[in-house]
Amino acid sequence: MTAAKSTAVRAVAAAAAAWCAAALLAGCGAAHGDTGEQAAPAAAADPAAVVRGAADALARAGGSAVGTSLRMASGGTWVTVTGSGRYDYAHGQGTLTLVLPSDAAGAQEHPPVTELLTPGALYMKNRGAGVPADKWVRVDITALPDGNLVTGGATDPLAAARLLRGVLDVRFAGEQTLGGVRVRHLTGTLDIAGAARASGPRPPAALAAAARGFAVGRVPFDAWVDAEGRPARVTLRYAYGPARRTVEVVSTTTYSAFGTAVPPLTLPPAADIWAGKIVSSPAAG
Repeated sequence: MTAAKSTAVRAVAAAAAAWCAAALLAGCGAAHGDTGEQAAPAAAADPAAVVRGAADALARAGGSAVGTSLRMASGGTWVTVTGSGRYDYAHGQGTLTLVLPSDAAGAQEHPPVTELLTPGALYMKNRGAGVPADKWVRVDITALPDGNLVTGGATDPLAAARLLRGVLDVRFAGEQTLGGVRVRHLTGTLDIAGAARASGPRPPAALAAAARGFAVGRVPFDAWVDAEGRPARVTLRYAYGPARRTVEVVSTTTYSAFGTAVPPLTLPPAADIWAGKIVSSPAAG
C-alpha cells in the first residue's frame, strides 16, 4: 500500500466518529417492493436456525432493493444518515446513495455520497472536504477496525445478514406485516467473532476485521424474516469505539423486491482514485 493510500485509509478509519458526529452516521431508510399479502413464516420454525440462515436465503434470492439507516449518538445528539440502493448477494456487491443530515437551519450542507460496495473494498464519491468532486476514495475494508460495519455510514447489507450467523440467543417476538409481507420478528444477541467463525475458514473481510476490532463483540439485534427465510429488516445495536469514548450506533437495513436485477459494478479507473489527503471534520476531535 502506498504512503498516500495508507494515509487515506487511516484518515477514513479515524474519521468514523467524525462522520457520525458531523453527518455520516445514523437514520432509517426503508425500501418496499412486494405489495401482495404473503403467508407468515411457520411459527414452529427454530428461531436460531431461521436467523442463522438469513444470509443463505439472500444468496438464493439473487438481488434486491435495499434501504439503510445509521443512527448514532454523538455529544448528546442523535444524528442520522439514510441510504438506498440495490445489492447482488451472489457476488457480494452493490451500490448505495447516502443522504447526510441537514444543518440546524434545515439546509443540506453536503451532496449525497455514492458508495460502491465490494467484498474487499469500499469506494466513495463526494466523500467530503479535501477530495476533488470528480475523484473517488477507495478504502481497504480489512484496514478498518470495524470492518466497514460503521465507518461508511451504512452497514453492508450482506454483512448485516452474515452477522446473524453468530446468534447467541434469540426469541420469537411476534408476527407483523412489512410492505404487505407477513414476517416473523426475532430478537436476541449475536457475537461478531462467532459470526466470523460460522462463515468458515475464510470469513468475509468485513467480519474478520470487525471480529478483531470491536471492543464489545456482543450485538443486540432484531430481525424480521419472511416465509422464505429472507430478512425484510435487520436492526443491529453496536457499541463502537474505545471504552471511554464508546458511542451507541443503531443500524437498520431493509430488504425488498427480491429478484431485482443488479447490473455488474463498474469500478472507477485508477486515475480517478484519490490518493491525497482526506480532511476530517473538526468534530472528529
